[in-house]
Amino acid sequence: MTDLTESIESMEQLAVAWRAMVLDWDAAADVRDLPGIAVRWADSRFAFWNAITLTDVGADAKLLQQRLTQTADIMRTKKHPGFLWLFEDLLDDEARSTLEEAAKQVGLQYAFPGTGMAGNLLPLPDPVHPDLTFLRVTTDEQLQAYADINSRGYGFPLEDSRDGLVGSALWKNEVHAYLAMRDDLPVACAGTIAAEGRLFVVLVATEPEWQRRGYGEAVTRKALYEGSRATGLTHATLHATVAGAPLYPRIGFKPNSPIRFFSPQS
Repeated sequence: MTDLTESIESMEQLAVAWRAMVLDWDAAADVRDLPGIAVRWADSRFAFWNAITLTDVGADAKLLQQRLTQTADIMRTKKHPGFLWLFEDLLDDEARSTLEEAAKQVGLQYAFPGTGMAGNLLPLPDPVHPDLTFLRVTTDEQLQAYADINSRGYGFPLEDSRDGLVGSALWKNEVHAYLAMRDDLPVACAGTIAAEGRLFVVLVATEPEWQRRGYGEAVTRKALYEGSRATGLTHATLHATVAGAPLYPRIGFKPNSPIRFFSPQS
């Protein structure tokens, strides 16, 4: 595949996987595919479930400005904040050079960076870590533990991540969501879900005091192993934060498009 093809795949995987996540949270959520814009907005307190991405390929500066204006207008109608996930490789050179200023003009501020990644890396061996056992999430108590690790890992209030996850049938059944357990203590988590012939890795996090011990990598390998074993899928995709980006190439993922996250100006 060309680099651009991989970047398009990365954007499309977000749109597919987030459709399932958002509609699981609220069947009446704002899920729309507009010209050049995919809206996946639960209006949850969990900001990751409130997402918009731009879908044009090769957008120039003029088209980018139009899409950003539309995006900001949509965001202003919502109760809870969320993010524009913008895949930089889908913009032309001029649009990339004007991106941050164009975003500011419509009331959006740069929040943090990310990276799309993918790989034909499955099957993997069933992972073993000397400190850990792995527990599949099947109850609301376990899902709350998963949510709380994400809250502390990403700096969200506990109530926000719980609002996004606790009570979800999807996460207890269709997502291969795992807790990494150190004795009886959940210390890391990762999930995978099938999305149009690929496994999509979602919401990987490690408790801050237990980071840099290989726990996040181990539980991600477990979620990939079990997801691949259940579905037969061999290709996987994900979107990495800066903190997680060094982890995934060790598993076999390769980066594609840089991602910039934007949020409404406060």
